[in-house]
Amino acid sequence: MLHGYLQQLLGSQARVYSAGVETHGLNARAVQVMAEDGVDISHHTSTLATEYAATPFDFVLTVCDHARETCPVLPGAAAATRLHHSFPDPARATGSEAEILEAFRATRNQIKAYAADFARQHAPTR
Repeated sequence: MLHGYLQQLLGSQARVYSAGVETHGLNARAVQVMAEDGVDISHHTSTLATEYAATPFDFVLTVCDHARETCPVLPGAAAATRLHHSFPDPARATGSEAEILEAFRATRNQIKAYAADFARQHAPTR
């Protein structure tokens, strides 16, 4: 979700990558709630962070405590500014389908606000 918002907000000003410490596939509910907000993430993939080991980064953003604790050291990101914010994992939500979707929407809204704040503070100026 963060990838989708940052891509939307930063456009051609930045290259946005997303990856995790584990692959779980693309969550259909995440795709749905992002589409509700006008962001298409249906083409995103579940990628391991190690695939970007040699890629230079300016920022590495972690969005859950597990990722912050277990994220591999990436040589290309050695000089990167690391920022962390732990969001609730809506994939762990339980209840009715409506309740689970509300958990996804709540996390989406938190991520959207975080992405907007990040873009305001860190977008390259041209």
